[in-house]
Amino acid sequence: MIRRFFLLCSGADMDILETCSSGEKNKYAGIGATVFFTALMAFIAASYALFTVFDNVYTAVIFGLLWGLLIFNLDRFIVSTIKKRNSVKSELWQATPRIILAVIIAVVISKPLELKIFEKEIDRVLLEQKNDLTLANKEQISLQYTPAVEELQSEIETLKAEIDSKEQETNELYETYIAEAEGRKGTLLVGKGPVYREKREKHDGYLAELSELKETNKQKILDIEAQIASLNQEYVTVVENSQPIIDGFDGLMARINALGALPWFPSFFIFLLFLAIETSPIFVKLVAPKGPYDMKLREEESIIATWVEQKVAQRAEILAADSTLNEKIYAEIAEEQAVYAYKKQKAEELLRLQADSFHEIQIKNL
Repeated sequence: MIRRFFLLCSGADMDILETCSSGEKNKYAGIGATVFFTALMAFIAASYALFTVFDNVYTAVIFGLLWGLLIFNLDRFIVSTIKKRNSVKSELWQATPRIILAVIIAVVISKPLELKIFEKEIDRVLLEQKNDLTLANKEQISLQYTPAVEELQSEIETLKAEIDSKEQETNELYETYIAEAEGRKGTLLVGKGPVYREKREKHDGYLAELSELKETNKQKILDIEAQIASLNQEYVTVVENSQPIIDGFDGLMARINALGALPWFPSFFIFLLFLAIETSPIFVKLVAPKGPYDMKLREEESIIATWVEQKVAQRAEILAADSTLNEKIYAEIAEEQAVYAYKKQKAEELLRLQADSFHEIQIKNL
């Protein structure tokens, strides 16, 4: 039962195989088993690859099954269409496009399984890439907010500088009127005279202005700091909203690129393994000597080809004979006067009818 199933997978003619030896059947059963297990690997690989895309088991299994059936049909077609001939060059020539197709199929099959085999290494590479993307994303977003924050910080520094400048002027006036009272500067008279009072009043005016300036600038600084806090909060919100996009950076293309960042030799070795599996049925047929099945298959094909050629040749002869007979028959008919007179009579009748019909139409239109 199992051998018959694998024989069906090989694409061989079952009627011809039934007349062959057990060894010949085993050979084609082995080829069919290779075709079947290659399709099975294609189903598993495609299901995993599509699961990383759709993140749904049922969708991945359905499309993976379709892909496996497609690969099965292609492999079965490739194997069944390679026919053993006496010329090695002829066999290689007909196998070349099929080998190229097998290489493409091997790449498609091996890549998803490589993604699963090296999943941990790929996750590490993706984590590094996500971290780099996160930092780059923060820097890029900060470029939108940093100039505004720096401008606001500059305004705060300007307001503080105004306070410091006014405070320094007030302290200088304080030092001036104290020195006047102590007789160290100004009139050099000890005591609180008119000059002292004048300088004291000026200092008190500056002190009031300083107090007012502090209150005004303090409120301005608080407003600016609120704007800075709002911008910083907006920056944090934008970063948080964009982070899920970076966290979701683990699709099929991202994983394939991450796989490319790993050392190439292990991946190349797996590719060679699947290439050997995929091309093994082809090479088995190329390397295996011509067996009874190949001879009987060629005999069947030659019988059909000969029969078709005979039919085509017979139809060509019939057509040539029929054309010759027709030429002779119509030539003899053309020479008979009775036929000539009969056709002339019918032609005259037809012309009369046409003339009468034309005359009636003209009368109606008058």
